[in-house]
Amino acid sequence: MQLEGSCHCGAVSFSLTSAHPYPYQRCYCSICRKTQGGGGYAINIAGDANSLKVRGRKNIAIYHALLKGEGEKRAHRSTAERHFCSVCGSGLWLFSPEWPELIHPFASAIDTPLPVPPVHTHLMLSSKAPWVEAKVGPGDKQFDIYPEESIAQWHERLGLSC
Repeated sequence: MQLEGSCHCGAVSFSLTSAHPYPYQRCYCSICRKTQGGGGYAINIAGDANSLKVRGRKNIAIYHALLKGEGEKRAHRSTAERHFCSVCGSGLWLFSPEWPELIHPFASAIDTPLPVPPVHTHLMLSSKAPWVEAKVGPGDKQFDIYPEESIAQWHERLGLSC
């Protein structure tokens, strides 16, 4: 599926292809919650990194979150890159060198109508803010941390790959 996305002010727009475009994952980690706002979670989808085309690249800034594991004295810089518009602050996509073939656009930045997922996966619930209500529907899966099933595997299991 061809996806088109942009920031709020229009300084950055992008396109990419995605075989796995259903916005089914709701991540409640503090990084997603604080950088994406909204209902206390972010929704990421997966796209082909080689297909990414960007207009307004000079208006993109990159944020590396600081991570501090349980029992660690010092935080370390995440290798994941959260790309956002330096003009309006809109989150655009995440790139992680762990999966160099993938781009994870934030569903909130996608302008193309996305398909509606039949079920959702709620992840990082151990980091959910107390004020957030996870609206869990029938068939939804819940995880304190990350599920073992990848975005591609979820799409394939449900017969939803494009």
